[in-house]
Amino acid sequence: QVQLVESGGGMVQAGGSLRLSCTASGGTFGSHIMGWFRQAPGRERAFVATITRSGGATSYTDSVEGRFTISRDNAKNTVYLQMNSLKPEDTAVYYCAARRETLFDLTATYETGYDYWGQGTQVTVSS
Repeated sequence: QVQLVESGGGMVQAGGSLRLSCTASGGTFGSHIMGWFRQAPGRERAFVATITRSGGATSYTDSVEGRFTISRDNAKNTVYLQMNSLKPEDTAVYYCAARRETLFDLTATYETGYDYWGQGTQVTVSS
């Protein structure tokens, strides 16, 4: 069983930056594809970014491409989401997730493609 704990959320003005961290315990971190999702008020949870087990490949939703960067440090059991040029529409609770399936395909962008979830961290971007 993998436990995930996110940190780094907060309030920032539009155009600012935040870095989210997600630290895993209870499993073999390097064996999991990792993802970030977010849930804005009144909306369903949605895919943000995902990264392969080695960190050699990534994928992003279109709205964050070029502004957000997902990375991982397997020695620290941690995945990161660097968020730059933040916009008010990025306001949401951000969740990290771990996937048992090792195939890095389109299902790595689906909420149902992940097996373990953190509790979420709030990001609020003011205009």
